[in-house]
Amino acid sequence: MSPPPRPHPLSRSPLVDRTCGWLESAWSKGLLTRPTLDPDVLFEKACKDATPSAEHGIRAESDIADFRLRLTMLTASLTEEAKLNPLGLTIAHGQLVRVIRQRLELGALWSDQPGLAGGPLAAPVIIAGQMRSGTTRLHRLLAADPQFSSTRFCDSWLPVPRRPDTRPAWSAISLLFARKLDPWLDSIHPFGVTRADEELGWLACALNHGTYEAQWRVPTFTAFSESRDPAPVYREFARILSTDAHYHGNADRPRVLKVPQFAEDLPALLAQFPNARVILTKRCDQQTANSAASLVANQMTIQSDDVDMDWIEAEMGRKISLRQSRMDAAIANFTGPKTTVDFDALGDDWKDVIGQVYSDLGILLPASSLSAMQGEHDRAAVSAHHAHAKQYRAFAQSGV
Repeated sequence: MSPPPRPHPLSRSPLVDRTCGWLESAWSKGLLTRPTLDPDVLFEKACKDATPSAEHGIRAESDIADFRLRLTMLTASLTEEAKLNPLGLTIAHGQLVRVIRQRLELGALWSDQPGLAGGPLAAPVIIAGQMRSGTTRLHRLLAADPQFSSTRFCDSWLPVPRRPDTRPAWSAISLLFARKLDPWLDSIHPFGVTRADEELGWLACALNHGTYEAQWRVPTFTAFSESRDPAPVYREFARILSTDAHYHGNADRPRVLKVPQFAEDLPALLAQFPNARVILTKRCDQQTANSAASLVANQMTIQSDDVDMDWIEAEMGRKISLRQSRMDAAIANFTGPKTTVDFDALGDDWKDVIGQVYSDLGILLPASSLSAMQGEHDRAAVSAHHAHAKQYRAFAQSGV
């Protein structure tokens, strides 16, 4: 059963408040230990299940130093600026321990099998565009084409390969918990454990700021990251992509890659994949900003009791401008195959848009591919995601 409409951008489930109260009570009574965001303690906890030296492996010392500095800056910003409630503190602690543990596990894997991190890959198709500009819709249409490969949701957030592969089961548990805390989650972004999804988890593994600034108010960390060369992040991203492709046996098929953060980091991404094909998405800036602000508010209000909607709206406007300028600069110097997709045109006649995309990129579009995409289109047509546009339009009309 679908949840009732979200009444306000900062609405949250009563379960969030109950959980915060339970955590605070458990800490005060000594039943649980209050989580810490001290980076040394986070590393120590992560190392209980992994070998500390595994962080090095095949990684360059400069990449290791970049990760450590990002962790120090992020935890400081969380402590000083994010105003986390008890649930937010617990989530932040758990996320960062998981990221460090995965980094160590990947390092150990690559030390044993270095070929996984740098094996041959087909040239990817990169979808770059603003958050909420149609990137997910386009991505899933292309991912349905058997000519391409894509990344499963569970593999994005749990990138260390397993045999037997228990990642879908663990992701199902995580999504179940997330949906309990956030009944509007699937209206914000339609999830599926093994469904094609963005590689945001891989960027989070290298402490790129995209996933963190969308759920916490960490302006110092954001400013630090925006001014920093993201090349180490995308070297790690490329290693994870290679590992995932060889694990699934689809390295010979172009991977359709999509994360809104790509718009901001497109120069570094294209430097890592110079043979890529690029699809840019565009949408009215105001619609994009409204939808993005609604998404960020939904995430922040779960983890903080002091969320400023005016600040979120101003920050989304700033981010849109920054990402557009960086995307424009990157594409101006890109000589490979590229095309642009308009959000409204994709909604009006997706088949016509897809035909133009394939023509511009020099890719054949057989009837079997179009048929597979039709199935994805039909599935998306009944998605809970359509409720989100109605919700943020209602927010604007009511002045909230």
